Amino acid sequence: MAFNDSAKKSSQNSPSPSHGAPGQTLGLANKRVLLGITGGIAAYKCAELTRLLIKAGAEVRVAMTASATEFVTPLTLQALSGNRVHLDLLDTEAEAAMGHIELARWADLVLIAPATANSIARIVHGEADDILTTLILATPAPIAFAPAMNQGMWSDAATQANLATLCERGFLQIGPGSGEQACGDVGLGRLAEPEEIVAACAAQFEVGALAGRQLVITAGPTREALDPVRYISNHSSGKMAFALAAEAAAMGAKVTLISGPVALPTPDRVSRVDVVSALDMHAAALAALTAEDQLDAFIGVAAVADYRPAQCADEKIKKSGDEMSLALIKNPDIIAEVAAHSRRPKLVVGFAAETENVVANGQGKLANKKLDLLFANQATDTFNSDSVAITVIDAQGTQTLAEGNKHLVARQLLTKIADKLTQQD
Repeated sequence: MAFNDSAKKSSQNSPSPSHGAPGQTLGLANKRVLLGITGGIAAYKCAELTRLLIKAGAEVRVAMTASATEFVTPLTLQALSGNRVHLDLLDTEAEAAMGHIELARWADLVLIAPATANSIARIVHGEADDILTTLILATPAPIAFAPAMNQGMWSDAATQANLATLCERGFLQIGPGSGEQACGDVGLGRLAEPEEIVAACAAQFEVGALAGRQLVITAGPTREALDPVRYISNHSSGKMAFALAAEAAAMGAKVTLISGPVALPTPDRVSRVDVVSALDMHAAALAALTAEDQLDAFIGVAAVADYRPAQCADEKIKKSGDEMSLALIKNPDIIAEVAAHSRRPKLVVGFAAETENVVANGQGKLANKKLDLLFANQATDTFNSDSVAITVIDAQGTQTLAEGNKHLVARQLLTKIADKLTQQD
């Protein structure tokens, strides 16, 4: 994760920083935000803050001090974030699911909002007697805080000294704002508005070329059952598609990976759907078209079986005679159906693993299936390999990329996809 140091420094020690227009939040796409809520009346704004963080593409987990639960309920934050709220340092059930040290490592950014005068003082002195202060000491992630307190407490010399200490340690200060306060006073100390806080957090991260984009990628082989123990398949390892998924997520995309049977771990920040047969993959692909807002890109990398057995035997087929004949029927052409679908993604991208006439066959597939872009390669050099050479084919012509590691090539391919999406915007 790239953290924007210049943006961070420009926001420190400023009582009312300018962070750009609210809504410019692409930097939060695929980021993990740990929201720490302390006990102040402004805690009620954390419901809206959580909603906006998620809308900006972040995954949010919440940790609350005991006093914070007096102002806003954990159930509210759990419902909005979709994750269990962390309340106690010594919670056996929570530790079994995601321990506080693992949670501290999980975050890309820790955001303390509201940060009361008391919590700021405790953080300055390194206290670690509750879940939030412990997480702050343990996390390697950058930390932002949004102060909220009475204007008299804000202007007190002790508070100002504590604020200066946190900023010297690299904490990012967001706000506070000025105006009427819950106690009736008027002045500095109001929690910055949720939109401002989200924009300030987003500004700390570099924006990836695919930030905010939604991609579906198919991967691996399919298995077409002959009987309960045998199947027809191919040599696809899934490595190219998994590399694309990992690099797309790193570039800020929300990625759904529909994978046939492969021995590969799910890339970080990628949602995975496991399938077995071509019909399974077909159903999952069509479901993905209707489950989300319009997809930005569908990338069909999977080596989907063209045919399946007409019948799958209920029991193991016994050996008999010197020959065996199989009746095969054609599987659906998944990527062609996606390209023709009423909810067609903005970009439909195909892969063609060929053993001969790579470019000519790829150009034919691009035209016949009405694809926007196609990546063609020599099949025998690709399966189970960590490197690949790709020819990029579109309506404007072809370009051959030098052979390289699949992750390196994936980044080049995704850059081309990002460029085409930008042209369509």
